[in-house]
Amino acid sequence: MSEAAMDLGLSPRVTELREKVADMVQNEVLPLEEEFLAEVAKGDRWTYTPRMSEILEGLKAEARKRGLWNFWLTDSERGYGLSTVEYAYLAEEMGKAHLGAETFNCSAPDTGNMEVFERYANDELKEKWLKPLLEGEIRSAYLMTEPDVASSDATNIAMSCVRDGDDYVLNGEKWWSSGAGDPRCKIYIVMVKTGDDDTPRHQQHSMIVVPADTPGIEVLRAMQVYSMDDAPHGHMHIRFKDVRVPASNLLLGEGRGFEISQGRLGPGRIHHCMRAIGQAEQALKLMCKRSVQREAFGKPLARLGANFDIIAEARMEIEQARLLCLKAAWMMDQGDPRAAAPWISMIKVVAPNMALKVTDEAVQMHGGAGVSQDTPLARQWMHLRTLRLADGPDAVHRRQVARKELKQYTQQNMG
Repeated sequence: MSEAAMDLGLSPRVTELREKVADMVQNEVLPLEEEFLAEVAKGDRWTYTPRMSEILEGLKAEARKRGLWNFWLTDSERGYGLSTVEYAYLAEEMGKAHLGAETFNCSAPDTGNMEVFERYANDELKEKWLKPLLEGEIRSAYLMTEPDVASSDATNIAMSCVRDGDDYVLNGEKWWSSGAGDPRCKIYIVMVKTGDDDTPRHQQHSMIVVPADTPGIEVLRAMQVYSMDDAPHGHMHIRFKDVRVPASNLLLGEGRGFEISQGRLGPGRIHHCMRAIGQAEQALKLMCKRSVQREAFGKPLARLGANFDIIAEARMEIEQARLLCLKAAWMMDQGDPRAAAPWISMIKVVAPNMALKVTDEAVQMHGGAGVSQDTPLARQWMHLRTLRLADGPDAVHRRQVARKELKQYTQQNMG
């Protein structure tokens, strides 16, 4: 594969799209975010107040009116037909706002779930679930992680899924089910164990589609992230007890869960990283504004201590991470998931760590305001710290990169 042929630049079409997305994020989404978030504390945290719905649905309607919708659906006639590289530039702009991705119907976990429905579901499931997801009428959740096993090794996933006539019966627990707390969440895609222990490890698991209102499903609690419950989105701990699902809801067939998960998680990891770079840009912007507007000891903050160096390092690290993210996106566009995997792992470590560092420096520049509700920085820091665990922790991705690097030097099994 010739890397000399890589084109990581902006095409004329995407240049125009990025300008439109950036304009809407900066001038319409960001000005409404604090009002939206303030509404969460009014009444039931797990519902949308009339004003929250008015803000969010109004933004979505405006985005659709402008033709700014479903960008994430790359290489598909249903979307813009963008490449992953092209989408990267748009996702970065969306990442600058808490409501940015959902405004354009590009939110996780819906984007990954919609890809699963489009690639692997039968026509009936597509009509029932993909269609309203593409329209932005409902939300979804992806249930993989479990409380009683080390889920970073997905072969440990243990939720029982047993065939019984025309149904499968599910028993077990899932947690960190992002978005499952949202009252608009109507459908889950669930990783389950269908094979016995004698089956090859990567053929023991399957993916099944489960309506959220199926009898036997119990939401036990909302998981807190640094003492915050992320309402009304939420990351829920859910119990399945004798949950019956039609056998036709199993995707592709028994034992193909890992095949589906890799098709889903690869793009999802890239999308997270793209948005993280946007968050880093927003943090640097706030840091720079603060550093020239505030004075201490007779000087602007920018001229105190090591702040020149801190700002310069932030800019250089953002640029490096963006280039790596674009290369990972380009590798994905070449259509060889195995070749793209180590690049995706690299950026999945680099982007959240870089964005977390820049955000932390911005917090420091703001002093007490940086950890308060008066800036988005504390909320952003919490999200980015969590992102170092989502879709595989740093250590797992570093392991993948190292194994690929060492393979050229040894024929031994690295374990």
